[in-house]
Amino acid sequence: MYLKPNRILQTMAGAAITMALMAGAQTPAPPAPAPAGTPAAADPAPAAQTPAAPAAPAAPTWSVGPMDISGFIDGYYSYNANQPASASAAGVLPGYDQINQLYNFNDKTDQFNLSAAKLTLNHDPDPVGAHIDFLYGRANDLINAAPTNSSSADQLNYIEQAFLSLKPPKAKGFELDFGKFVTSAGAEVIEAKDNWNYSRSLLFVNAIPYWHFGARTSLPVSKTETIGFQLVNGWNNVSKSNGGVTGAFTSAYVKPKYTWNVNYYVGPENSNTANGIRNLIDTTLLLTPPGKFNAYINYDFGSNRNAPEAQGNNKLNTWQGVAFAAHEQATGKSAISGRFEYFTDPDGFQTGTAQHLYEFTGTYEYKWVEGLLTRVEYRGDFSNVAFFHKDVSQLVKDQNTLTIAFIAFFGPKR
Repeated sequence: MYLKPNRILQTMAGAAITMALMAGAQTPAPPAPAPAGTPAAADPAPAAQTPAAPAAPAAPTWSVGPMDISGFIDGYYSYNANQPASASAAGVLPGYDQINQLYNFNDKTDQFNLSAAKLTLNHDPDPVGAHIDFLYGRANDLINAAPTNSSSADQLNYIEQAFLSLKPPKAKGFELDFGKFVTSAGAEVIEAKDNWNYSRSLLFVNAIPYWHFGARTSLPVSKTETIGFQLVNGWNNVSKSNGGVTGAFTSAYVKPKYTWNVNYYVGPENSNTANGIRNLIDTTLLLTPPGKFNAYINYDFGSNRNAPEAQGNNKLNTWQGVAFAAHEQATGKSAISGRFEYFTDPDGFQTGTAQHLYEFTGTYEYKWVEGLLTRVEYRGDFSNVAFFHKDVSQLVKDQNTLTIAFIAFFGPKR
């Protein structure tokens, strides 16, 4: 059993756009005021007439507005000290055409590039809502790439999220979403402006999915904890070829000085078979003490068991890692952030090479005006094996990059 949602999502996208266009037409325009200095006309004497029958009550109107509109443009220039050669020029590095390896969204190096351009339409559920994110750029290329376990290459290209929401007024905060939505796992998100660092962590790139298609729920069970359950088509799949679904359990425990998130995903991910289960345990502890300093610890453990009919064996592949990050809002306009992480891929399942990886990132942010910021970032990646491409044909154990990025954004929640 699996969902076939292409037509559904196209209909949802059309409905969301229609909501945005109709939202402004909910309220009649008031009459134009009389010009200044014009004396008010005297009321005419009422004419004698037969009282009219009372008008029938108007039919109730279901409001779908207003829609919040927001978006951003994110561009950058990256320098890689290894200066990996162009594949077209060297002819020996297919798939590594001037790439910052183990990066997402700002992986093109020694050139200017568009990481992402995004437009969002959102209507919070009252009790029905809709949300759609249109996405263009390198981020779209990577998150909507054709999966290996689907018979269709179409994963709703140029759409990051598109879902409908239901939040019944008497259901004590219960909410149900259906459609395409980003994963609950991880300490970082696809949008760079909402992270502390500009580049995404090793855990974001290699340990967790980007998004899911299916249904998710959330329910506050106390003043501090919200739990949820999801039933989806697996990792980064609108449709899949193995006929199996993935279940997820989520928990968010929020206190004034810290937030603790725990997520568990389980389901089949091998191609053309429902045998062989993938598990992911993800947890993040976010520290928010009084003042301008914040920090987090993120841990991920994943495993995927091979299926004899798919891989020829039932080997259990594992990966895990931990990330530490800190953020200091130095002034109203500037901030500094640091991140250190360790990731191990002993079977080469996620990175293609059996290795242990370390990474350090330092980021400086300056906000010019509301809605425009710059980030300057140094990052070093280190492996215990010669993994990173250098020049035309060399392989080395480290990669050092310097990136400058400009992000412009707009909307009601900046």
